[in-house]
Amino acid sequence: MAEEVAVVTYAAEGGKARANALTAERRREIARDAAVSRWAKEGRAVPIVATYGAPERPLRIGTIEIPCYVLADGRRVLAQRGLQAGIGMSTGGGSAGARRLGSFLYSLGAKGLQVNDLIVRINNPIRFIPPHGGNIADGFEATILPEICDVVLEARRQGLLQPQQDHIAKTCEVLVRAFAKVGIIALVDEATGYQDVRTRDALARILEAFIAKELRKWVKTFPAEFYKEMFRLRGWSFSEISAARPQVVGHLTNNLVYQRLAPGVLDELRRLTPRDEKGRLKTHLHRRLTEDIGHPRLREHLSAVVALMKASTSWERFLRAIDRALPVYGKTMSLPFEDNEA
Repeated sequence: MAEEVAVVTYAAEGGKARANALTAERRREIARDAAVSRWAKEGRAVPIVATYGAPERPLRIGTIEIPCYVLADGRRVLAQRGLQAGIGMSTGGGSAGARRLGSFLYSLGAKGLQVNDLIVRINNPIRFIPPHGGNIADGFEATILPEICDVVLEARRQGLLQPQQDHIAKTCEVLVRAFAKVGIIALVDEATGYQDVRTRDALARILEAFIAKELRKWVKTFPAEFYKEMFRLRGWSFSEISAARPQVVGHLTNNLVYQRLAPGVLDELRRLTPRDEKGRLKTHLHRRLTEDIGHPRLREHLSAVVALMKASTSWERFLRAIDRALPVYGKTMSLPFEDNEA
């Protein structure tokens, strides 16, 4: 019996040693072949296999990362949820979130826009096995992204978008210009032969830099979690779809963020930010913050505020926590009495 145990142990150790000796590419091939074999044994149609691509090497568009692959037949595909996120559309909500793009295009079609071909393709994603194996993935040919952008921009031109969808059009406008910019660079590189010597991620870095610059004024600095947690603690109903906020939210944001960010920052931002004829701010205050220090500091502060919100069970408890951790500059702190709230 002891000899049998020893044989099994040695075999297991030998298997581990062989696995550790395999390259990452070979391990992906084995996992992919196992997935194909499993589907074949179950009598189901085997999806096409992706031969190139990996989760750690997505297509980067600004701060958005879209998993991308090349299939065995040469088609370039973008992952379904990554595609939605790429145009600024939420992907949350399970299967409903995955269908959000199709529903969006259908609504435009119902308003008279010609989107039938896109709807058919969106409702029939390409099913494929990633190079690393694992679960079957859904995606679309990469060329569908600029086509979607064109449809969204035409919808905006015809006045068919709702106010809360305007950010999608702004994102699509930047993407179209970015694709044109990178496309001409790629064509010049191909014509001159420079594509053979440029670094692998050169075009991706050009695209990322362009998107980051163009989208800077549109990017959502305040995460949805900030408002979601605020509404929870205040006992308000929260909607990710509607951008409407109670007027008091602006006052609360000034208190929780700008008055605690740095001494005098709120007064200076108010002074620098232009106003319309009714005295309302024309842009968000955070647009005036510097890119090298102001925005990074704001993001760090917001992360800390959201963490305190999530850890609090009531608005009062949250206020006591933030006053201790991130006090308002120039405000006299209350004495640290024991927190007896259950």
